[in-house]
Amino acid sequence: MASIFLAGLAVAGAAMAARVVLSAAKRVPLGSASSASGTKASQKWVKGFEPVMTREEALKILGLREGATKEQIAEAHRKLMRVNHPDNGGSTLIASKINEAKDVLLGRRTTYYRGY
Repeated sequence: MASIFLAGLAVAGAAMAARVVLSAAKRVPLGSASSASGTKASQKWVKGFEPVMTREEALKILGLREGATKEQIAEAHRKLMRVNHPDNGGSTLIASKINEAKDVLLGRRTTYYRGY
């Protein structure tokens, strides 16, 4: 009987510790860890998206390297859209950037709304 009580007490203690850690993490400014590293790459992506998407940015969004085939582009796009589609709770901005990246890499650039 005592072992069950001690196990419950341990679970409660772990839950309280997790709550304290999570509440402390909410107070840390977003991006502070990446900007503290001081690397050129981390500083570049802190600023967000480019006003007009470049090929380099499109490759980074889809996680591809230069010289990717149409099939690789389509597969990377498909995988990202499964996770980030607005119908599945994803962001419309992220989904539109994934679509724009695919269009840039496949040479189907169209005019996109730049209201941000």
